[in-house]
Amino acid sequence: MAAIRTRAYTSGKLSDQDFPLDLVSEHLEDEHTIVWVDFERPTTADLATLSDELGIHELAVEDALETNQQRPKVDFYSEQIFMSARVVRVDADSGELDENEVDAFIGKRFLITVRPNDCFDMAPVIQQWDHNPRRVEIGAGYLLYALLDSIIDTYFDAIETFDDFYENVSDALFEETPINPTKQREWFEMRRALVRLHRLVFSTREAVSALLRRDHDAIDDSLRPYFQDSYDHVIRASESTDELRDLVSTIVDTNLILRDYRQNQVMKKVTSWAAIIAVPTLVTGFYGMNVPYFGFGDNNGVWLSIALIFVLPIILFVQFKRHDWL
Repeated sequence: MAAIRTRAYTSGKLSDQDFPLDLVSEHLEDEHTIVWVDFERPTTADLATLSDELGIHELAVEDALETNQQRPKVDFYSEQIFMSARVVRVDADSGELDENEVDAFIGKRFLITVRPNDCFDMAPVIQQWDHNPRRVEIGAGYLLYALLDSIIDTYFDAIETFDDFYENVSDALFEETPINPTKQREWFEMRRALVRLHRLVFSTREAVSALLRRDHDAIDDSLRPYFQDSYDHVIRASESTDELRDLVSTIVDTNLILRDYRQNQVMKKVTSWAAIIAVPTLVTGFYGMNVPYFGFGDNNGVWLSIALIFVLPIILFVQFKRHDWL
């Protein structure tokens, strides 16, 4: 069962709300009235009620019913517009990017929104409408602008989450404690989520750019500066994701360099200790041969071998320490 909300604005001010769908046409008979209808989890029958009444194209209705199947886009149908957008939320703990589709049918005096769930809070959008009656009076285009502005804000929230996450990652790179493999998996998931966000923001930028076209009448020309503002915000979001991707690439390269450096340090220490240990092995091996040599059969040979076993490793230890090999 779909959850349906309705509101009517007359001369920019709220005149009615939560009225039945069969009163939509009655409200639209007043040329000064703008109607908003919101569907949450609608069925084909729910949308058919308004699509026939308002002349919404069947392809737009079909796109709206395909939950989370549409990329961000804008389609033009005669004097109406269909917009599909995505709201996002990043879970830094799991590295998942939660995407939810929000579709909208826009006419000169109506806005119909379709949401698959309650993931996107419409309260801030409604509050913006109610606080700007002069702008709402211009047409349904302003309703769309406020909706789009709130959707784009979710991109900046996600970008801030990514920024905080990778700032912590940057600090962790230079810690002496080796990186936990589970953390590496988390980094990979966040990197993949960032790539998805970048593609999403890029598609949204193209969609908002299409709204700035002047070859349609669904949006009043006086509202073009508002959509230009939305376009600037998307551009800024896109640039931010580009910067984050560059940062991630730098982090990956730095992590590889540091890993190789730490491995070289370990190998250098292992090699140094192996050289130190090799000296007693060499001495005992030499004196263990059953052949005549200096000190053979004499206590002097024993003391000489003991001296070499202790003195030579100490000399090597001091030299390696001096050159920072240990």
